[in-house]
Amino acid sequence: MRETVLAVEGLTVYRGTYEAVQDVSFSLEQGTDMAIVGPNGAGKSTLIQAVLGILPRQSGEVTILGQSLSRSGVLPMPVRQQIAYLPQNFLFDRRLPMTVAELVGLGWDQLGLSLPWVGGRARRLAIRQALVQVDATHLMHQPLSGLSGGETKRVLLAYCLVRPRRLLILDEAPAGLDIRNESDFYELLHALKQEQGWAILQISHDLEMVRKTCDRVLCLNRRLLCQGGPDLVLSPDNLATAYGSEFVRYRHQHSEN
Repeated sequence: MRETVLAVEGLTVYRGTYEAVQDVSFSLEQGTDMAIVGPNGAGKSTLIQAVLGILPRQSGEVTILGQSLSRSGVLPMPVRQQIAYLPQNFLFDRRLPMTVAELVGLGWDQLGLSLPWVGGRARRLAIRQALVQVDATHLMHQPLSGLSGGETKRVLLAYCLVRPRRLLILDEAPAGLDIRNESDFYELLHALKQEQGWAILQISHDLEMVRKTCDRVLCLNRRLLCQGGPDLVLSPDNLATAYGSEFVRYRHQHSEN
């Protein structure tokens, strides 16, 4: 039996006086890629931000790797170190005189691992290994300003992988890529999940890619409309209920409010 990495029970989240997420419950097991789908404004980003403790919750419980998320959004450091989060818009100034290796290394440094007794060798090895995993070692010494959109996404994924993780949370990570690069990103994600045994929770608007690559799907429109395997959740009836008249192969290129 696979371990439950994430359990959410009765989660309700307000944005001001607006109930953005209503009484949502689900669980995510090790080695499972779960997509959250739904129309713009359905509360998808709100849901994962509440799971991470970025947004406060009105009610409900969130448990990650056996540890309960406190009301203040705090998890023990050993648990936090096993979670990687890649938001839709990972903003950084491309004019910074920084190389790919230096950016990926920040994923190591932010967890307090850049300590005198750890040494530079372990850090360099971790950076190289992360870039190997995303097939980007050739970019190691490239400046950020010279990266294409697809290369940037791979580097940001390496930033998340610079230390071992058990839960990867992605908020429309392939946003802004063309169809070919988006497909490459999803294939890379699938291969890494198989290799690393991650649990993945991701928001996606590409229903065809979700159908091909994900194990489970949550269909959300403030409340949880249905959950299960892709063939069940992405049925015409369920999509019509969630999306209305625009459900057929719905691909939405705008960011969620």
